[in-house]
Amino acid sequence: MKKILFISPRNPFSGRYSGDVIRAREFANFFSKKFNTTLVTLDKINSNKKIGKINLISFKEKNLIIKIFYILISLVRLNPLQLGYFYSKEMRNYVQNNYKKYDIIFCQSLRSAQYVVNLKNKKKILDMGDLYSKNYSQAYKTTKKFNPIKLIYFIEYILINKYEKYCFKNFQKILLFSKKEIKSLNSNIRNKIVQINFGIHETINKFKFSNKNNKIIFIGNINYAPNKLACSDFINNILPNILRINPNIEFHIIGEISQFNKLIWQRNRSIKIHGKVKNLKPLLSKTFCGIANLNVSSGIQTKLLTYMSYGIPSISSQQVINNFDAIKSSLPFYKNEKELINLILKLKTNKNFSISVSKKSLNLIKKFKWKKVLKIFDNILK
Repeated sequence: MKKILFISPRNPFSGRYSGDVIRAREFANFFSKKFNTTLVTLDKINSNKKIGKINLISFKEKNLIIKIFYILISLVRLNPLQLGYFYSKEMRNYVQNNYKKYDIIFCQSLRSAQYVVNLKNKKKILDMGDLYSKNYSQAYKTTKKFNPIKLIYFIEYILINKYEKYCFKNFQKILLFSKKEIKSLNSNIRNKIVQINFGIHETINKFKFSNKNNKIIFIGNINYAPNKLACSDFINNILPNILRINPNIEFHIIGEISQFNKLIWQRNRSIKIHGKVKNLKPLLSKTFCGIANLNVSSGIQTKLLTYMSYGIPSISSQQVINNFDAIKSSLPFYKNEKELINLILKLKTNKNFSISVSKKSLNLIKKFKWKKVLKIFDNILK
């Protein structure tokens, strides 16, 4: 049996409800059915244990002071700052000392690529997912002129853009979500690119139209800057206008969130913070709308697929929907704040419209079943 070394910056079995974590878990479980799989990751403690057929080796994440030190080293080396944030000397040593034992090396995200990008004579596959450089370019352009983080976004964009090109040269296969992003790349590297969707396991219709439904939900890791910006924009610019029309509506945020944002936002009685959860189903009752209102977005937004899998009517920004080739002409999206407010109110009050969007979602999501998505690896891993 072939051996595969899977490197992930976050433990896929940590229980976090985050797109990259969920994807890594699905990939690891799939690999373990066909390969002798070792998963190397960062976590709260050092450990070596079995999860099913997977040999999981974790190295303790560094504290913030050490992370800042590694970030500065990355900057001096003209590497992306996030490589320093996710760097582990212990993980690097393990990979360098053991990589020859494996037939295939699989890296989940650019943050893992740093451990193997220079290794020669090995089949290396990188799950890039999205073009991060596009995310940071969008973040730079949309951030206000005198905000100091604007400079950080610009620097990270330059560094990631350079590093992505380096990875394109040094990995045999690169996985990307969006066909649109693949088309934007130079034709001479497209033969290395494999388009792969995010997936879902099941579809369960949790939506029932009722005039009593009063919840708008946002699902995602709120520590991820584009998600935080989307929530902040909705809370400050959209929600007040909606509450003036219907004061009973609530905005529910589901996902990992900092204590600071939790403290600030939940002072508003119309905002409910649920944090990290393992089971979404109990939180979906009385929901009439899920939003994917990101202005900074590349690739596929997994929150939208989650809404669809539960039949929850959703509204996306044009930026988000443009990356979904299979569904972008079928589900509601908006171009400006006024359109967003009107769509939300329409889903709240128009039964036929809401049920129609729910049914379309449940039908379209069938294209994104994990069983279909993961078949792509049958050819990639030969």
